Amino acid sequence: MELITMHTHSTFCGHAYSTLDEMVQAASEAGITALAATEHYPLSPAFKEYSFASMPSARLAEYADAVRSIRKRYPRMQILLGCELDWLGDWEDRGITPESFAEYDIVLGSVHFIDGWLFNSSRCKERWSDIDPDDIWEHYVDLWCEAATSPMPYTVMAHPDVIKKFGYYPDRAKLRNMYDRMAQAAASGGRMIEVNTSGKFTPCGEYYPTLDLLKRFHDAGVRCTVGTDAHRAEHIARDIREAYAFMREAGYTEVAVPLVGGGVRMMPIE
Repeated sequence: MELITMHTHSTFCGHAYSTLDEMVQAASEAGITALAATEHYPLSPAFKEYSFASMPSARLAEYADAVRSIRKRYPRMQILLGCELDWLGDWEDRGITPESFAEYDIVLGSVHFIDGWLFNSSRCKERWSDIDPDDIWEHYVDLWCEAATSPMPYTVMAHPDVIKKFGYYPDRAKLRNMYDRMAQAAASGGRMIEVNTSGKFTPCGEYYPTLDLLKRFHDAGVRCTVGTDAHRAEHIARDIREAYAFMREAGYTEVAVPLVGGGVRMMPIE
């Protein structure tokens, strides 16, 4: 079965460790046939303190050119030009429109910020000890559902329950309702989601999303792809095969594979 990863980062963003060349070379050596370069789209100037969390605006054109150039050197691999675009909610002031992303083959939708707080960063982890998990999860799910049903050109909603990264969870009864809301929002917005394998290697110790949430997405008819969210070349193919098995456990029989130029092909899970 082909190996794909629709979520990767390189040194074009401020917190990855391998260059784009190193990432693609590692993917080629691992037998990956489709890869999306998805650097973090520049944040609002209001988030200056988190400049490490995204790509500088000055590098956008350079980045796009680099992805197009590297495609020519790896003709047997489908390499998508993409980005990961944060939903900032009421903090949005970048003046962006769906047309701003016309050149991208894939746009990942993400929620990393709640009221200006980068909640999934180890640099900001201490705040978790002073908050009520029920409240912060409710706020996160509100933002996630807004993003999933927004006019933004999101192809895939990335790491749906990344809010669990540090192992803080709300009341389980409330969690079930939150999962239903997320599945309904993704279906209503026509979004795909991903199994993001990086979560297994964080304090929560499991993929994003958890199996119960992934089953809700499946039952709601939401298509699913796979991303390793690799920030190092050695992680480029980490747990892709395991992710396929995880999808099958949730009821999926096919993996969605976004294409260069738009569109999606469905790949049977063998």
